[in-house]
Amino acid sequence: MTTQPPVPPTESGQPGAAVPTCYRHPDRETYVRCQRCERPICPDCMREAAVGHQCVECVRGGNRTVRQAQAVFGGRAVAVPRVAYALIAINVVAYALQTFIPRFTQDFALSPLHVYDGGEWYRMITAAFLHYPLAQGTLGLTHILFNMWALYAIGPELERRLGSARFAALYLVSALGGSVAVYLLGDITVGASGAIYGLFGALFVVSKRLGYDPRGVVWLVVINVALTLFLAGYISWQGHLGGLVTGGLVAAAFAYAPAKNRSLVQWAAVGVIVVALILTVLLLPPYATLNAL
Repeated sequence: MTTQPPVPPTESGQPGAAVPTCYRHPDRETYVRCQRCERPICPDCMREAAVGHQCVECVRGGNRTVRQAQAVFGGRAVAVPRVAYALIAINVVAYALQTFIPRFTQDFALSPLHVYDGGEWYRMITAAFLHYPLAQGTLGLTHILFNMWALYAIGPELERRLGSARFAALYLVSALGGSVAVYLLGDITVGASGAIYGLFGALFVVSKRLGYDPRGVVWLVVINVALTLFLAGYISWQGHLGGLVTGGLVAAAFAYAPAKNRSLVQWAAVGVIVVALILTVLLLPPYATLNAL
C-alpha cells in the first residue's frame, strides 16, 4: 500500500485549492493577509500595524489621511529649527567673506545713495547679513557675536511657534523694514540688527497672543533701545526701530489672523507690508540725498 503526501492547507483550508500568493509578488506563497484590504502579503510587503500587519499601499493611504501636526500659528510643526540655524550659518559665512575678500563689505553694504541713484536694491537685503569687519577690532567682533547670540536665543522658539516658512518671512521682512528706515533716515550701514529687533518685536506679540507675561520681553526691548540711543554714534537706531516695528506688524499678522482662511490672510497681510515698504523706497528720497546737495 502506498500513501499520498499530504496536501498543504490553503486559504480556504480545503485540500486541492490554489495556494494564495502575495498580491505584489505572485511567485511567493503566503498565508498572511493585510488587516485592512485582506489581500495576501509576503514578509517584504508586511508593515507592522496596531493589530496584525498591513500592506504597503494601505499604510501609504493611511498616512495621507493623517492630519499633519501644525505649529501654533500655522505651517508644519518644527522639531529642529533649521531656518534659525541656517541664518546663523549664512551670517558667519558672510563675515568670513568680509574678512578675506577686499571690498566685499563695500559692495554689499546698505548705501542709500547706491539704492536711490544706482538702483542697487539688493543692498537692502545683503546688508542684513553683514557686520562690522574684523579689521575694526573689538567693535566688529562684538557686533556679530551679539546678533548671533540673540538669533540663537530667541530664533528657535519663534520658529517652533510660527513654523519655518513664517519665521523665514518674519526675519527677511524685518530686515527689509530695518533697511527701509536706514534708507530714509540713515547712512551706509551693515548688520542683522534690524532683523534681530524684528524678532524682539515678534516675541512680544507672540507672548501677548499666547497669554504669557510679556514683561521680560519688554525689558529686553527697553534695554536694547537704551543701548541703541546711548551708542547712537556706533549703532543704527534707524535700522533697529524699523526692524522692531516691522517685526511686530508681521508677527501680528501671523498671530491674530482668523482661523478661517488663516494662511491666506496671513500671507496676504505680509504681502501688503512688503508692498508698502517697496512703495516707500520708490516714492520717497533718502535723507542722504539732502546731505549730498
